[in-house]
Amino acid sequence: MTGTAPSDEDDGARAGELGLRKIIHVDMDAFFASVEQRDNPELKGKPVAVGGAGGRGVVAAASYEARKFGVRSAMPSVTAQRLCPDLIFVRPRFDAYKEASRQIRRVFEHYTAVIEPLSLDEAYLDVTDDRLGIGSATRIAELIRQEIRAKTRLTASAGVSYNKFLAKLASDQNKPDGLCVIRPGEGAQFVAGLPIRRFHGVGPKAEEKMQKLGIATGADLAGKDIAFLRQHFGSMADYLFRAARGIDLRPVAAHRIRKSVGGERTFSQDIGSGAALRDTLETIIDIVWERIEAAEARGRTVTLKLKFTDFQIMTRATSQPEYVGGKAEFGRLARALLEAELPLRGPIRLMGLTLSGLEGAEDEKAPRDEAQLKLL
Repeated sequence: MTGTAPSDEDDGARAGELGLRKIIHVDMDAFFASVEQRDNPELKGKPVAVGGAGGRGVVAAASYEARKFGVRSAMPSVTAQRLCPDLIFVRPRFDAYKEASRQIRRVFEHYTAVIEPLSLDEAYLDVTDDRLGIGSATRIAELIRQEIRAKTRLTASAGVSYNKFLAKLASDQNKPDGLCVIRPGEGAQFVAGLPIRRFHGVGPKAEEKMQKLGIATGADLAGKDIAFLRQHFGSMADYLFRAARGIDLRPVAAHRIRKSVGGERTFSQDIGSGAALRDTLETIIDIVWERIEAAEARGRTVTLKLKFTDFQIMTRATSQPEYVGGKAEFGRLARALLEAELPLRGPIRLMGLTLSGLEGAEDEKAPRDEAQLKLL
């Protein structure tokens, strides 16, 4: 018997029957760099890095022209310049990025009130309750992308699916300026064909470990039982088990108040010397403080996070009676936390900093893993 392919509306009805949601993940394309290229026509079509040039400079964002040369965010500027000799560095203009972000947020609010912003350029939207009666999550995503382009002259990529994990994967599938839809019943198959590095939270070291265990794709991961995953990946096992099957039960957390602002960097090579650790910390201080300023955040607690090569994590924190007064104080507190632990017991593969105890957030409970922005 021959039938027609299910429509987006049919999928939406099925999702409702199964208790599933209609989730859109919108991710602006090379946001900071695209704003710079929009506002300065001389930069259009050229490799652009937003960040500081020089010895301790770091790339905060890179245009797609720069990415073709391997330039990535959180990369030391000297490395980026070596990869792309014609790279143009532009100092960040967070006021411009925040204004563009406000315009984008107003577009979202036209379609739904259930919005979970992850950063200035990225958000989840739950459009299960179709306030405009459009009838199709895919059509809503298309309209959002069109409206963003018309009002900001910037492009966005979007993923549409029945949970957050799949929507985020989908938004990255056809970048830049792309749209991808993963319908109910398609999640496990979609995930099965992905390289394991596409899974959120799987960094270079975890990928290397998985490759040694014969896990290269989502299908390989789905073939491992929970006991095997717990033996080799500890607390990450349950997430990996669900993700390999396209399962994610987290709701879109509208009106979530951020509990911390921060960032962490995973190294391509482990570091252990005091000099290298101090230099890396200075880089992270620079980037995290820019994010703190962009979020207009004030907090009392500075936390240093170190992950050793055996994947053991150590955190050290210091809290102040008053809000941290500026970058100089933030840096001083971060350096003191590191110095108190030197020499380390061994090399590390990751370092991170956060500012928490934020103004207005003391009585709210935010999802544990979603407040901290990644550097890599």
